[in-house]
Amino acid sequence: MTPAEDLNGPQLQAVNTIEGPLLIIAGAGSGKTRVITCRIANMLDRGIPQSAILALTFTNKAAREMEARVKELTGKKLQNLTVSTFHAFGAKVLRDEIEALGYRSNFSIYDEVDRDQVIKDSLHECKVSTEGVDLYALGQLFSNVKIGRVSWGHGANSEYEHVYEEYQRNLKLYNALDFDDLLALPIRLFERYPEILSTYRSRYRYIMVDEFQDTSFIQYRLMKLLVSGTAGSAPRNICVVGDDDQSIYSWRGANYENIQRFEEDFPGVMEIKLEQNYRSTTTILEAANGVISNNTNRKEKRLWSGNGGGKPIEIFYPKNESDEADFIAEQIKRIKFHEYMRYDDFGVLLRTNSMSRAIEEAFLSLNIPYRMSGGTSFFQRKEIKDILSYLRLIANLEDDVNLLRIINTPRRGIGKTSIAAISELASKNRSSLWDAMTRFSRAEDALFQEAMGRADVQEFMALIEKSREEMLGKRGLSQKTRSLVEKIDYWGYLVTEFSKNEKLARWKFGNIESLIQSMVVWENDPDNLDPTLYPYLNRISLITRDDGDGDADKGKVNLMTIHSSKGLEFPVVFIAGAEEGIMPHARSVEEGEGSIEEERRLFYVAITRARDKLFITSCRTRRKQQSSSECQPSPFLAEIPQHLIERHEAVQKTSEDEDAEAAAFFTRMKALYT
Repeated sequence: MTPAEDLNGPQLQAVNTIEGPLLIIAGAGSGKTRVITCRIANMLDRGIPQSAILALTFTNKAAREMEARVKELTGKKLQNLTVSTFHAFGAKVLRDEIEALGYRSNFSIYDEVDRDQVIKDSLHECKVSTEGVDLYALGQLFSNVKIGRVSWGHGANSEYEHVYEEYQRNLKLYNALDFDDLLALPIRLFERYPEILSTYRSRYRYIMVDEFQDTSFIQYRLMKLLVSGTAGSAPRNICVVGDDDQSIYSWRGANYENIQRFEEDFPGVMEIKLEQNYRSTTTILEAANGVISNNTNRKEKRLWSGNGGGKPIEIFYPKNESDEADFIAEQIKRIKFHEYMRYDDFGVLLRTNSMSRAIEEAFLSLNIPYRMSGGTSFFQRKEIKDILSYLRLIANLEDDVNLLRIINTPRRGIGKTSIAAISELASKNRSSLWDAMTRFSRAEDALFQEAMGRADVQEFMALIEKSREEMLGKRGLSQKTRSLVEKIDYWGYLVTEFSKNEKLARWKFGNIESLIQSMVVWENDPDNLDPTLYPYLNRISLITRDDGDGDADKGKVNLMTIHSSKGLEFPVVFIAGAEEGIMPHARSVEEGEGSIEEERRLFYVAITRARDKLFITSCRTRRKQQSSSECQPSPFLAEIPQHLIERHEAVQKTSEDEDAEAAAFFTRMKALYT
């Protein structure tokens, strides 16, 4: 028997149940990965050949981790064990069998860029103008049709059906597949050629599917084809592991109802629930149970823990997102200091990554290192980098990197030929690009007497030089930055770039307004004695720095979307923005009860990321674009059993608090050295 001394009763039952259909309902933190790997190791110890086992999961990282843990448990080489994502398994099948569908086995797999080009070619061949066509949206439509989420005439825009057919013909002509083909074509292959399907059914006699609540309908179809036997045959050996309470990916096709579908398709299925949580305190689990019990369409389960009662959940109601961010940053500093914790012991969870700016600013002001997951850092968004590049060039004319970034953003007629000529001159004279532009604009070098674009270069240089006069060493940076944004007509640039998606253009322009508002706050800080351009840029540069000190213990705070936090855990968790319209998201309220239940599952996932301590913040007001709106607390907060909660107003730290912390610090230091 595989070493499993530390497994509890239901875990051990799951590991030892090898034959027939098995449904494992694995609650958050219940040790599911341990169960899966022990179950595979147990099958190998019982003499089941590696080649007869197929384990399917959702990410390459999860597949590698699963295989490594099985190898560690068994000490065996695993050349013939198939642990794979659904898409990688589909590709493996097609490499061997796709010629039956009229393709060659050396097919290419197109990424999104390649796919969009084929769509563009197909539009042209169908004599449909590409003017104003959102290729991303059309690609999503084609994807949804291919995987069966919509059909032409039923949720799909039939105007593009003939373009889709041309797109399919072109893919086959190029001997290429898109990502969805890796699932759709194996299904077509198995349904058309029963003898090929029979070969795979004979080969893979033991199948496992991890994160089953995240399977889409097309993935379920593929699994069912592999597992279903002939009429009257014994039930095949299929084990699926999942938790309907953690199904949070419907927007990418996941369907938690596959659990119910599995029970209907495989009568006599054994069900095992893993309810003992090894991660969190009883307080946190009771809170999670209280929230998720309000969902109606779910498997009944109740997480429990042997980790003790734990600290109460603390809910704070800061005045606005700026106070919220300051509170989170100060609490992290305080807890780290008093409880000897590392920065990477903290997780800060957001409903959307657009909420990150104020928190990133607060971390920056307190020198808290962090990493952003599941979204782009506010200061790494293109529109923000564009404006900061203007400011950096204004501050330092020798900054070639930022000059190249914005010399033609927005487009101003400085084409590739002009840029190449300027770069050649800079290389020839071993000078900066700005110096070369000066020569170019004044035609000091005969080589460029007839160069095109000189007037545009001169206009660009005049803009930068005028801005230097206005900004360097002077106050009013925020207003002058807003004026610069207007002068370059960045709004017009966004409208042109996103001509068919004005909502996205407005969102990006709103990010620039948020940047300017953050400048206003920084300028008005009474402790800021020099609110001018150079100190501002030095401050912003720190936000994307690499620590580079090699101090692994120091770590970084984990700032992430709730979606990205799934599967992770932290000793201390902050859930920010627990307000109506954010949790649940306003869009889900419009879409109805099913979407509200998914938002509740998302909140449940957020709660269960915490091991020891959970803070939740709900702002009284929150800025949207250029105005502040009053906020109501998330209705999910009322679903947490109230005896588990301590409610507070977020209080600014006083100078007396800071003095007390300083005194405590020196007392501790003295104790260490006496």
